[in-house]
Amino acid sequence: MNQYSIYWIKEEFAHHFFHKSHILYRFLTAYQMEENREDLTKQFEFITNSFPKNKLISHLSHIKSDNVHVRWENNNVEIWKDMQYISLHIHQKHINFRSEILHDAENLLFPALRLFQPVLFIMSNNVDHYGWLSPVIQRKKDKTEQVLYSYL
Repeated sequence: MNQYSIYWIKEEFAHHFFHKSHILYRFLTAYQMEENREDLTKQFEFITNSFPKNKLISHLSHIKSDNVHVRWENNNVEIWKDMQYISLHIHQKHINFRSEILHDAENLLFPALRLFQPVLFIMSNNVDHYGWLSPVIQRKKDKTEQVLYSYL
């Protein structure tokens, strides 16, 4: 089975790193390999949000799709339909999941996660595959913002 990690990146950093995802991937890989490094830990804590476990499990439990089953116990969630199966483990700052092929996650897990929080970064723990769950949309600045000009 392939293993993946999902991180909820704070929106301001998601905007900055959307087109520089290789930098974010290298940072997260370094953090995974050296979690005891204080500088990496502080940066990781600063750019990521925590997953509200109970809210996420409740959201996943209400998947409205034919024949999709969800079972959870503590921090572990299993989602399956026919021959597709995904196993998740929810941590404070990331989610680990396993699936036979990524297509299973695209059918069973990703649609629900997009509704829960679209600013999620996913990376494989086995190979160098990574990317955003959804495009990061750049919001336009408030149009009521006024600028004063001086013509001296």
